[in-house]
Amino acid sequence: MVYLDHAATTPVPRDVADAMYEVLTEQFGNPSSQYGLGLEMKRRVGLWRKTVAEALGCEPQQLTFTSCGTEGDNWAIQAACHQNRRLGRHIVTTAVEHSAVLASCQRMESQGYEVTYLAPDSQGHITAAQVLDAVRPDTALVSVMMVNNELGSVYPIAEIAQGLKEKNPQTLLHTDAVQGFLKVPFAARTLGADLIAISGHKVGGPKGVGALYIGPRVRNPQPLIAGGGQENGLRSGTEATAQLSGFAKAVELRQEHLSQTLSHMADIKAYAARALQTIPDLILIGDGQSPHILSVSLVGWPSQNIVNDLGAQGICISAGSACHRGKPSHVVAALHLPKKVAGGVIRLSFGPETTQSDIDACVEALRRHHDSRLPML
Repeated sequence: MVYLDHAATTPVPRDVADAMYEVLTEQFGNPSSQYGLGLEMKRRVGLWRKTVAEALGCEPQQLTFTSCGTEGDNWAIQAACHQNRRLGRHIVTTAVEHSAVLASCQRMESQGYEVTYLAPDSQGHITAAQVLDAVRPDTALVSVMMVNNELGSVYPIAEIAQGLKEKNPQTLLHTDAVQGFLKVPFAARTLGADLIAISGHKVGGPKGVGALYIGPRVRNPQPLIAGGGQENGLRSGTEATAQLSGFAKAVELRQEHLSQTLSHMADIKAYAARALQTIPDLILIGDGQSPHILSVSLVGWPSQNIVNDLGAQGICISAGSACHRGKPSHVVAALHLPKKVAGGVIRLSFGPETTQSDIDACVEALRRHHDSRLPML
């Protein structure tokens, strides 16, 4: 199998699986229990929180574990709007956010909020000036993703944060950093965002675990789940200790050689871009600066047919976000590309394990697809 869909999910290293297995079979205590097994697990949860917090660049007490990036995005938007409910009922976001953000904003619209959806240019760019120009005195929240999950575009979160201080200091800033965490350099304590959502399974961890950074300007956020008071009373429910152990271990492994890993992925992306452009009718889409996501179009060939054909050969790529399940991508639609270009967009995404041989196999398969089939769009 050739796996080139790391933006959808990542393989779990054996060390991560082993860490989870130990918790499942030996250290299985409930962190709320008051005997030795439970107290040990409570201690470990604290250590895992510290590991992830250090990688994110924040204090452990500022990090609340969640089940996924989607949960973090939903919670962040609700918390920000609740805090600023007296400031106003206006939200600024982009038309190319992950569905978790867009659906949350649409829900706020149903509750009387007005949402401004900013469109990118044809290359996928969103500028800080564009965001700040849309901010009004009644803007409760700005939500802009750090790295676009389909294009690899990196958005200027720090510049937006600085601009908000000058234009409307009460407006809170949320960023979906699921594709940015351990992919592009940043630290929560200096970035300027008030709420940052991340996910474990995008960095070699298991599915079913993520985290939300809640900065000092977010005052007394409403608990996401009421109950026994876990996660400092913000998210009750028995901690998913095996997933937390796997998340922390994955973060630890990525941190060990992070600069080399990022350099490797950037080199693989550059190699792939050069090799893919030797295929007739294939063009690059956007100029995303993230090291791990490359969007291209085989102009005139339907993307889902390409994905199906390569999948049958054991080559895993995507026609866009995995969350779209084959439906047309709102991200591609927002670029206003010609129909034949938009219909042929596919995404390749890379990880530490990706090799040039993987790219060569994908290029050859795409070349065969091009040569053996007539365009249909």
